[in-house]
Amino acid sequence: MADAHIDQVSEGVKPSSDYCKECLEEGTKAIALRECLTCGHVGCCDSSIGLHATGHFKETGHPIMQAFGEARAWRWCYIDRAYVAE
Repeated sequence: MADAHIDQVSEGVKPSSDYCKECLEEGTKAIALRECLTCGHVGCCDSSIGLHATGHFKETGHPIMQAFGEARAWRWCYIDRAYVAE
């Protein structure tokens, strides 16, 4: 059940930036962005070369992210590999 990790969502978390910092440093392009709901890290999605949002999860264990930008319509739990209700 993806909602099992909802307790790791930090209320009032702020995005770390407006773009994927790792993509900027590497000179690659982010296809879409994801925001970690534990710490606010903004990383690129798995359709991007860097897969930096997934990399952030693997490094930190922060389980839930959401689509970042205009379409913040969904959340995803990496541990349960499932969408999470808001």
